[in-house]
Amino acid sequence: MTIAPGRRAGAPSIDIQIQSPLWDAQPEAGQTVRHALVAAAQALSTTGGEVAILLTDDSSIRALNRQWRGIDAPTNVLSFPAAVTQTSVAAKFFGDIVLSYETLARECADEDRIFLHHLAHLTVHGFLHLIGYDHQVDSEADEMEALESRIMTHLQLPDPYRAHDVASDA
Repeated sequence: MTIAPGRRAGAPSIDIQIQSPLWDAQPEAGQTVRHALVAAAQALSTTGGEVAILLTDDSSIRALNRQWRGIDAPTNVLSFPAAVTQTSVAAKFFGDIVLSYETLARECADEDRIFLHHLAHLTVHGFLHLIGYDHQVDSEADEMEALESRIMTHLQLPDPYRAHDVASDA
C-alpha cells in the first residue's frame, strides 16, 4: 500500500510505502511520519527534496540490517542516505528510512511509551541520519539528541531523552 506523497511549501516530498499489514493497527502512522519529517526539515531549514519511508516488519528490517550493517537482528529504524552524485544533489533526494512495527511496539511495551510518539521520534532520528548527523561519539550524540528533543518539543510531543512518555489506559 502507498500513501500519496505530500508536500507543503519548502517541505520535503514524502513517499510512504507500507509493506506489512501490521501497520493497519496504527492508522495514523503515515500522518505521524509526515508531521515528524516536516517538523525536522523546518527546524533545520532543510527545504525541498524527497524522503522515502518504508513501514515494515521485523523480518524485513532484519534482512536489511544483516545485508547493510552485518547485524543479524531486527532494529527499530534504519536510514539509508542517498549517495552523493550530481543527479542526487540536483534532485535533492535525502534517502530512505525504514521502520519496523514489531520492534517499535516491543519498545513501547518495554518502556511504557506511546506508539505514535515513539514513531515520530524515530522518524526524526532517521531523518537526522539522512542529512549527516550521527551518534558514534558522545559529542555527536549530544548534538543529535538535542536536535531531536527540540523537534519533538516543536511537535508538542514529549522529549524522548528527558520526559517519560507514559502510555495511558484512559
